[in-house]
Amino acid sequence: MAAGREPRIIRGMSAQHENTTQTAAQPKPVLELRDTIALIVGIVVGAGIFKTPSLVAANAGDAWVMLGAWLLGGAVSLIGALCYAELATACPHAGGEYHFLTRAYGRKLSFLFAWARLAVITTGSIALLAFVFGDYCSRLYSLGGQSSAIYAALIVVALTAVNIAGVKSGAATQNWLTALQLSGLLALAVAGLALAPAADTAAAPAGADPGQPAFGLAMVFVLLTYGGWNEAAYISAEVKPGRRNMLRALMWSMFIVTALYLLVNLAYLRGLGLAGMARSQVVAADLLQQVWGSAGAQAISVLIAISALTSINATIIFGARSNYALGCDWPLLGFLGRWNARTGSPTQALLAQGAVALVLIAFGARMRQGFETMVDYIAPVFWLFFLLTGLALFVLRWREPELARPFRVPLYPLLPLAFCASSAWLLYSSLAYTRLGALVGVGVLAAGVPLLALAARRGPKY
Repeated sequence: MAAGREPRIIRGMSAQHENTTQTAAQPKPVLELRDTIALIVGIVVGAGIFKTPSLVAANAGDAWVMLGAWLLGGAVSLIGALCYAELATACPHAGGEYHFLTRAYGRKLSFLFAWARLAVITTGSIALLAFVFGDYCSRLYSLGGQSSAIYAALIVVALTAVNIAGVKSGAATQNWLTALQLSGLLALAVAGLALAPAADTAAAPAGADPGQPAFGLAMVFVLLTYGGWNEAAYISAEVKPGRRNMLRALMWSMFIVTALYLLVNLAYLRGLGLAGMARSQVVAADLLQQVWGSAGAQAISVLIAISALTSINATIIFGARSNYALGCDWPLLGFLGRWNARTGSPTQALLAQGAVALVLIAFGARMRQGFETMVDYIAPVFWLFFLLTGLALFVLRWREPELARPFRVPLYPLLPLAFCASSAWLLYSSLAYTRLGALVGVGVLAAGVPLLALAARRGPKY
């Protein structure tokens, strides 16, 4: 690791462990600014932008309100990115949020978080995106009754293998996939803004209530579509030079994503009108159907598959880092903490993550509603730890005031409080929306408690 880029050692770690940590194979700063931006943009801009705009339009009641919701979503995400920039530049570490939670709350809570990522959050997200990939590949060529699940499993195996080959091959793959994804979205925007016949953009969707409750539901879908930028924390130790480029990557990524989402929604609005958007189940396909007919429907299937593929690859890269950090700290799961110095990747962590994702794909296939099952499974657990990470910024400001902070969130504490409030709101909304489905993910999280007790008997590595 480059001089001056070593992760700060958590207080209480023995000198012997510090020496071992410094001599063992560790993540190295090998990712350029463009690689980091491609990873962040790739994981944020997934398949959601092809589904949620119709749900947002149905609850906005007005074209300007709808566009304002997407702009507000970008602003909220930018505030969150500023909070994470402070944490990631002050504490660059392959463990990302796991490392922040350890410093703020101690090892027990961060253990449960890492367990949640391995068993619920990251692996559930990989399975969810893999089902999207499988659904649209099946429209192009079906493999039978379980076609979607088969495609999902195959792509998880393939991309896990790519990333086991090394971080550079994974990042290069991500750069190409992100370029294809953004090119496709720009083509979609051009089709709606320049080629499609103009629709009545002022028409309000029937039955929509323009009041605050409907707008609140619209914002839930908007913020879910912006989700994923927080994963950048897991490569903070691999970005060169990390402290300066980490902030730049987060800021540029959120500006790119916000501009892209606004452009695409303007295209939907011009081509379909607000009422047409609200009624559509496949808003992007309906738009391209107007421009290119059945060929447009096939084109959008390819585009959505590429978008899902891009997000799967980025999620695999980020997710393995928290598994690696967990294995570094707890002997019971020490096999996860082995870093392959030759390839620059956590091989065992990638294999374990891929295996759990395959189990969840099998579970989703059995339920015959793979995408919906995974949404119910991950949402409440995700927003719970998102809120706790936001609060960790306050805790670390209080507990470690001497810690060097190359970047500090402006307007502190107002902006971090706004970020925490939005996370709490989405935690409540996800519980209210998923209901019984949420119990499955919460139950798996609870299963980490006896695992923690067993791991504590053997003790952490420091």
